[in-house]
Amino acid sequence: MCFSTTASFVTAGVTGAIGIICLVRAAEPRDFLLAATPLVFAAQQAVEGFLWLTLPHASNGSVASGLTLLFLLIAEVFWPVYAPLAALLVETDARRRRLIAPCLGIGIGIAAWLLWIIVTRPHSAALQDGHIVYSTGLEPSVTIALGYLAATGLSLLLSSRRTVALLGTMVLTGSIVAYFAYWDAFVSVWCYFAAASSLVLLGHFEWAHRRRERIVDA
Repeated sequence: MCFSTTASFVTAGVTGAIGIICLVRAAEPRDFLLAATPLVFAAQQAVEGFLWLTLPHASNGSVASGLTLLFLLIAEVFWPVYAPLAALLVETDARRRRLIAPCLGIGIGIAAWLLWIIVTRPHSAALQDGHIVYSTGLEPSVTIALGYLAATGLSLLLSSRRTVALLGTMVLTGSIVAYFAYWDAFVSVWCYFAAASSLVLLGHFEWAHRRRERIVDA
C-alpha cells in the first residue's frame, strides 16, 4: 500500500480474498455494495503496487500517469459516494437513514469537486520518505477534509449495525492518524487503515451467515 510494493500487493490479495468471502456470505442484494468494499480496496492497493514498480523507472511516463489518475479517482471520487450509499442501503432504521442520507449528499458534492480538480489540473505521484505522495494542485482544505470524512466515515458510524459503526470508527480513526502523522501522503496512508478495516466486514458477514444457519437449523 503506502509503505512498499510488497505491502501493496499482499494487502490487495488479502482484502480481495476477504471481499469474495463477504460477497458469498451476503444474503440480500442491499448488502452487496458493503460486501464488495474489500474488493475495491484490493483493486486500489493493486494499482498502488504497480505504481511502486513504475515510479522508480518512469515517473513521468504514460503508465505512471494512468495509474495515478486511476488511484486518485478511486480514493477521492469513488469512495465519498460509495461509502455512504453502501451504509444507506443496508440501514433498516428509518431515523438512521435520515441521518445517513445527508452524508451521501455531501459525498456527491465532494466527489464532484475533487473530480473537477483532478481533470482540470495536473496530477502526479512521487516516492517520498517511504510513501507515495499524490499531488493534484489543490491546497489542503479543512472544509473538503471534513466533508470527505463525513461521507466516508460518519455515514458508517451512524449505522444501527454495530459492526458497520465499528467500521466507521476505524475509518475515522485511521484518517485522523494519517492526517497528523503523514500529511503529505495522507491519501495513500489513509487507505492502509481502510483496507485493514476489511477484517471488520469479514466478521460482520460471517457472523450474519452463522446466525442465519442457526435459525434454519432450529
